[in-house]
Amino acid sequence: MNVKVKRRVHVAAAAIVSADKQQVLIARRPSNVDHGGLWEFPGGKLAPYETGLEGLKRELHEELGIEIRRAQPLIRVHHEYSDKHILLDVWQVHEFAGEPFGREGQAVRWVPMEELVSYPFPAANLPILRAVMLPTEYLITGEEADDERFAGLLERALKEDGVRLVQLRAKGLSTDAYVARAERSLALCRDYGAKLLLNGEPELLERVDADGIHLTSERLMNLERRPIAEGKWLSASTHNQAQLEKAASLGCDFVTLSPLRTTPSHPEVAPMGWHDFQQLVERAGMPVFALGGMTRFDANHARAVGAQGIASIRDFWK
Repeated sequence: MNVKVKRRVHVAAAAIVSADKQQVLIARRPSNVDHGGLWEFPGGKLAPYETGLEGLKRELHEELGIEIRRAQPLIRVHHEYSDKHILLDVWQVHEFAGEPFGREGQAVRWVPMEELVSYPFPAANLPILRAVMLPTEYLITGEEADDERFAGLLERALKEDGVRLVQLRAKGLSTDAYVARAERSLALCRDYGAKLLLNGEPELLERVDADGIHLTSERLMNLERRPIAEGKWLSASTHNQAQLEKAASLGCDFVTLSPLRTTPSHPEVAPMGWHDFQQLVERAGMPVFALGGMTRFDANHARAVGAQGIASIRDFWK
């Protein structure tokens, strides 16, 4: 029996962010190509001899007339179409020279981050949308019994550290006490433009209108379908390939993957290290935050091996 081998296509793409980090540049695909008329992140196919960044530099010069000055890996997305396998090698461009315009006659547009979801993109671009809209640091709150001290620690992280993504973790509280803390935390996060995810049962969103839910790995593996609306963020704790696959099947928007290093809270758990972490992230198909002994000094290393950024309790919760 003849088995048809799919074409493998390696594409470099750019999430070009404005200087104020509020907008991203997108381009419309020509009507005479696959997915014509849809919007995409600029880029194109690599030549056999090119690395992702080399190919991207060439493509952006040809398509937009700009020169990349500073860029970082953002996410790598493998996507299966009926006739081909696409690898999207996506870079976040922080600095460039020139004024971008459609050199090939294509429409280009600066779009506010929060409006990206209003534009139609090819299916393979959807994980990129999530990665572009997410920050690179994910604060997991520490256990703190005193509500006033908790609020002070959270506000310090939001104000002084610039944290913009928070997971409210408070295992020691009753449900009512957790809801009260969540409402106060949500107000603080709104003041600083941060997103708040609740670590608990999805039904908590019926009592607190937070930005989403974070699932423990146990909750994750017991679910059969996405438990919250698409308009809310869904994240999950993962530790292995099976849990990453489950998170993808439920439509999680992003995950944490741990432990990268040995931690004082779980000294008995063997760390995966950077090599195994990178191998798991490569096929995750969604943004992944490195967790387990991470500090801000690890952020660039984490990005280099494919992570969205770092998640931490101790480095932010001081």
